Amino acid sequence: MAIPAISPYPMPGLGDLPTNTAQWAVDPARAVLLIHDMQKYFLRPFAAGGSPVTELVRNVTLLRERSAALGIPVAYTAQPGGMTDEQRGLLKDFWGQGMGADPEHQEIVDQVRPADGDLVLTNWRYSAFFRTELLAFMRAQGRDQLIVCGVYAHIGVLMTTCDAFTYDIQPFLVGDAVADFSREYHCSALKYAAEQCAMTVLTDTVLAGLGRVRRS
Repeated sequence: MAIPAISPYPMPGLGDLPTNTAQWAVDPARAVLLIHDMQKYFLRPFAAGGSPVTELVRNVTLLRERSAALGIPVAYTAQPGGMTDEQRGLLKDFWGQGMGADPEHQEIVDQVRPADGDLVLTNWRYSAFFRTELLAFMRAQGRDQLIVCGVYAHIGVLMTTCDAFTYDIQPFLVGDAVADFSREYHCSALKYAAEQCAMTVLTDTVLAGLGRVRRS
């Protein structure tokens, strides 16, 4: 199937978050920020200028800016356009041919484009850990926390979060810095993560945990 047009829905807030099983605290010395699939192709199905995409972009931008200012590594996933049938594999049975080779499909949205020094991973499947250097990068950096934001919450974001847990990396799924096909899908992803594999948190909580940027 193709990605459906996404009707506006309110971005979940504090009262919508599920109860977390784990009780971790984000640590700027341990964390990596992962911005998952914030490409124009994947944001195009949302109604421009409405919820949840407005909050999504704003909150991912805040997380990216704070992380960069604190020297927290920032990583991105981006799917390649124009994949061959062999490269696409079983994805085509669920999502068809996917995005084309048009740069307007592949580009990460302007507000959160990667900067020099950011890690950009080619995302071949749902999880950002599959066939990428993300795990090796985190191990080399001595970092064992992953702050996850982007789209879509119940697909790549959740699968990446589960994989992080599998590798004994503490994942923080930022509930108001992800978006999905519907509020139901969005909230179900948060519930699964909170109960099984991650801390589900809000952008403000992450920013508070990271602390303020010190000015010299």
